[in-house]
Parts: sequence; structure tokens; C-alpha cells
Amino acid sequence: MFNFSILPDILVVLAYLAVILYLGKKSSHSSSSEEGFFLAGRKLGKVYQFFLNFGNATDANGAVSTASLVYQQGASGVWLAFQTIFMNPYYWFMNTWFRRVRLVTVAELFEDRLGSRGLAILYAAFQVSYVVFFIGWGNLVGYNVTASLMPKPEQAWTQEERQKVEQYRDFRALEAKAKTTTLSPAESGRLSRLGDLYVRKQIRSSVSYIKPWMFYLGFTIIVSSYLMLGGMSGTAKNEVFQGILIVVFSLLLIPFGFAKLGGVEALRQNVPHDMMELIGAAGTEAVSWYSLLAILLVSIIQINGIMGNMGVSGSAKDEYAARFGAVSGTYAKRLMIMMWTFVGLIGLGIYAGERKLADPDALWGTLSRDLLVLPGLFGLMLAGLLAAMMSNIATQSMAASALFVRNVFTSFSKHHDEKKGVLVGRITIIIVLVLGITVALSMNDIVAFIRVQLTANVPWGAAVVLIFFWRRLTKAAVWWCVAIFTVLFLVGPFLPQWFPTIANNPAYLQKTHPALTTVKPAPMFFDKIILENPDAENSPLIGTGRFNVEGWLLGHCGLDLSKASARDLQAVSFYVDGAFPFVVLICVSLITRQPPKEKVDQFFGKMKTPVGATPEIEKQELEETRRNPHRFDNKKLFPNSNWEWTKWNRVDTTGFVICLFVTCSIVGLFWFLLKITAGA
Repeated sequence: MFNFSILPDILVVLAYLAVILYLGKKSSHSSSSEEGFFLAGRKLGKVYQFFLNFGNATDANGAVSTASLVYQQGASGVWLAFQTIFMNPYYWFMNTWFRRVRLVTVAELFEDRLGSRGLAILYAAFQVSYVVFFIGWGNLVGYNVTASLMPKPEQAWTQEERQKVEQYRDFRALEAKAKTTTLSPAESGRLSRLGDLYVRKQIRSSVSYIKPWMFYLGFTIIVSSYLMLGGMSGTAKNEVFQGILIVVFSLLLIPFGFAKLGGVEALRQNVPHDMMELIGAAGTEAVSWYSLLAILLVSIIQINGIMGNMGVSGSAKDEYAARFGAVSGTYAKRLMIMMWTFVGLIGLGIYAGERKLADPDALWGTLSRDLLVLPGLFGLMLAGLLAAMMSNIATQSMAASALFVRNVFTSFSKHHDEKKGVLVGRITIIIVLVLGITVALSMNDIVAFIRVQLTANVPWGAAVVLIFFWRRLTKAAVWWCVAIFTVLFLVGPFLPQWFPTIANNPAYLQKTHPALTTVKPAPMFFDKIILENPDAENSPLIGTGRFNVEGWLLGHCGLDLSKASARDLQAVSFYVDGAFPFVVLICVSLITRQPPKEKVDQFFGKMKTPVGATPEIEKQELEETRRNPHRFDNKKLFPNSNWEWTKWNRVDTTGFVICLFVTCSIVGLFWFLLKITAGA
């Protein structure tokens, strides 16, 4: 019999889906040309740029994972997400560069600046392949979140499902017991075997009515529909609507959570004071300043190589709209992170002691089911989660489509026109989204993908930075950098687990021995060390997951990592990943042939030419630069050098100072709110 109590929730979700499809259809008239389809005709003002950047930066996984980390580690667990606030002053400049090059895709940079169509095709192929995995990861995370909101009741479980959940609960119970007491040999053996099953994704915390393929198929149909109809213009309109829903979904649990607890005073009584500290206590596994700096380093480098940069910045009507949208949209995301932190703290207050959740990642879904009991609120939460997932995947799909059409299809198509380009772009969107489904169905290691996501674009990001600022960069250097980095740090590290001489070698199965007993030992080389056969009592150990090539290299250079924590090992690898591409790019460039001087002069002349207020002014200014590409050389910070950094003008300086002030103010506000909540 149909449960009529969920009818309001179903209607809310259906209304959300109807609105986004309507907005996509409404924008279809502006998507007949390639520039209209991929860049919304370069007409998006500050408001659309704000929501486009906000939606592109904010995703459901960020909300769920941040709340989960806070639930496990306290407020200091937020830094893995919140460290990005220090990137905002950089955005004030970065989006200006992408708008001034006046291109459609990032791949075109390599042809426009270095004269290499081969690099443009390689970049496009790399990024389209990468985005398929990104969409697959987004689908998987989206399914996990949605499934946690709609669990199957225990009485409806099959015997197999019940066994998997009970094994998961047993695993978590033994894991918690091991932190406070010494386990018996039998318990230790069972914990090892259950831990292996957990690593292999063979046990789980709950069962859902929703099957993965059902979710992936429905999700893909909806996203592809409004993307094919409206292109970037439809995406921008939907980002406004979905951005509002993201704010609602981030805020919704907080008032109901405090009401359930009995107010702020009850939170203080139920949550230890040190769990509300923004900086974790010494001697814990909280994120350290040097590990934050390492993540910030690779984040700033790789952000330049992300394929969506040109689509988002290039769609702005002028460079001020591009830079304003970038900083304001991402600052809004930082405020969402603050809200997600309080959701995690509320979870700590509600689910403590005997009520502690076996699976911390289920916190968001459990809170939603327990707190949102009024008709329609649960549907609003589900719509907000879908909005957060769709907005992120939509911009990635649009960028992949533009890359394929502009940099792969046109290279092999003898007869290319605008109408055909838009048609191929729409087909590409469908193919990319469908391939994302196949990846999601086969993907089981989310943690490994998050690590790859942070570093995959580092070589491209380093190359783009030098494209913008160093005249001496050569195409040979970019080829070598991408090839070596991919082999050493992206693909190569996942191969040793398949070779028994390495995976079974005791030398690579060592764990660290941190000086502080409160910090757990960590595998030095592999992500995980597991039993080769979890069903055998005396099974040998094997290494699995990513091999720490960076740590292995530094060890051979004399650096002792035997006393490092897991955070230390991660930080060290990120420092290597961030520095390595620049070393290769600069060294190889100095011994290889430069691009033609005239081409380089034209590129940097264009980069220094501000975007015109009208198409007529824009055309006139670019023509003047074409005739005299050195007309802005008086703005160079280092005249007569190969470095093209320019002196800041009043807008640059004022914006940067304001960004620094806003960054410090948000961090200060966050610290103040946590102190007030803690009663300090």
C-alpha cells in the first residue's frame, strides 16, 4: 500500500526537477552557435557569475564528508575543506587571466601560446578521460548520500544483507574497543578479517531501497536533458535556482538540530570542549599547519589546469564580472562549510554514548530522517542534495563537451560548421555522462580517487601558470612534464599492488612508529596493508592501493620517514607533487627551442589588453595590440626579462586587500562562533 505521508516530499522533488528542465528549455534559443552553447555568448554578468562559481565549487560530497569528519574529529576536522579559503585572494587575479586570453577552452591555450595543436589534443583527451572518472565518482558519492536518506527497514532485509550489516557493526565495535583496551588474540584476528572485508567494500552499514543503476540512470537523464537544451546559458540559470537550494540544504538541519538537543547549552553539555576547537590539540591526528600548506600548494597549482576555468571565466561579459564572480561565489562556499561544521557538532551532541553511529558517513542521512519530520522538508533536503550534485557535474560536462568539439573533433573533421559543432557537443555530453555510469558501477575506492583528484591537474596547472607568465616556456617542456608526472605520480603508483615482488615484499609493508603514542602507525608505502586471504587464519600480508612513490624517492635521498604520521606522509608527497612539474618545465625549457617570438609577443600583448566594455571597443583595442604587441610593456614588473608579471593597478590592489580582509574576517567569524557555542 502506498505511504501517503511521503507524498509532499515526492511532490517537492518533482517540482525541483520540473523547474530545472524548464530553465534548460527556456535557454535553448541562445545555444545555436558554439560560443552561445559553450560560453553563453560571453554575456553573463556578476550575478550569474556568482552562482556559476558557487555551484561549481559546492557539491554534496563536500557537505557530507565535512560533517562526517567533524563528527569524528571535532571542529578541527573541517580544515581539509576549509583551507581553500586562503585561495580566494588568488582567484581575484586568476579569472582575469582566463577571461583576457579570449579563448573557448583551456586546450586552446597550448596552441595559441606554444603553437602546439598536439598538446591541445593531448590536454583535451586527458581532461575528457578525467572528467568521465570525476562524473563516475560524483555519481557514486551521490548514490551513497541519497541511499543513506532512504534506507530499507531492518525487517525487509534479506539474509545476505543482514549478515553484511551485522559484520560491519561488529567491525566498528571491535575497532572502538581496540582504542581503549587490549583485544584478545581471537578478537584481533576477527578485527583484521573484518577490516579486510571493509577495505574490499564487502560489508556495509545500511541497506537502501534505491539500486545504484536506478539512481545513475535517472540522474544522468535529468542532467543531460537540461544541458543539451540550454548549454552554458541554461546551466547558468539553473545554477541560480540550485544555488538557493544548496543554501537551504546546508542550513536546514541546524535549527531543527538545536531544537532536538534543547539549545546551545545542551550542545555544550553533550560535546567535549576540545571538540569545538578550530585548531586541534597537540598530540592528536588533527591537521597540522604544514599538511594544510601542502594541500594548499597543490590546490593552487592544479586549479589553473582545470578544464572548466575557460568556460566559467570566459562566459563573463567582462573581466570584472569574472573576478567578482570567482571570489564571491567561492566565499559563499566557505560559509556553507561553516554550516556543515555545525551539522557535524550537532550530530556529536545527538548521537553520543550508546547512540553513537557505527558509520560516521551516515550522519547527514540519519539526521535528515530523524529531524525533518514535517511534510515536505525531507523532499526539500533531497532536492538540495541533488542540486549540489548536479550543479558541479553540469559545468564539468559542459567543459568536456567544449574540449572535444573545439580541440579533438575539429582537428579531424574536414567540414566543420557551428551547427554541427553544437550537435556534436550535445552528443558528447550524453556519451560522457553514460560513461560516468559505467565508472561508478565499477569504482570502489573513493579515497584513492580523492587523492588523484587533488594532483591529476598539477602538471597542467604548472604549465598554464608558466604560459601566463614566462616567455621562455617551450612545448617540449610541457610534453616531458606531463609524460614524466603521469608515469611517476598518477598511473605508476597504482601498478606495484599487482606485482607480488613488491606487494608481498616485507620492506614495503613497514609501518611508521610516531613518537606520540596518541598517533596511530601508518603504512609507509602502500595505502593499506591487508591479508592476502581474509578467510585464512595465517594469511600473509600484502600491500594494496597507491604506492607512495614520493616517500620512496625521498627515502633514497636520505629522508627518514619512519616516525611520520599518516598526515606527515601525505604532506611530504604533496610537496613533491607541487614542486616537481616546475623543476621539469624550467629545466627542459632552458635547453629546448622557444616558440616563434612574434607568436609569443602577440599572446602577451593580448594578455595585457583589458576586455573592452563593448564589442566595438574590444575589436578596436585588440587591433591596436595586433599592430603593436609591446604597447603595454611599461607595465612589466621586471622590464627586459622573460617574466611577464605586471604591476598592480588600483583595482588589483584594492580587490586583493579586500579579499585578504574578507578571508581573515570569515576565519575570525568562524573562530568566534565556535567559541560562543563552546561557552568560552
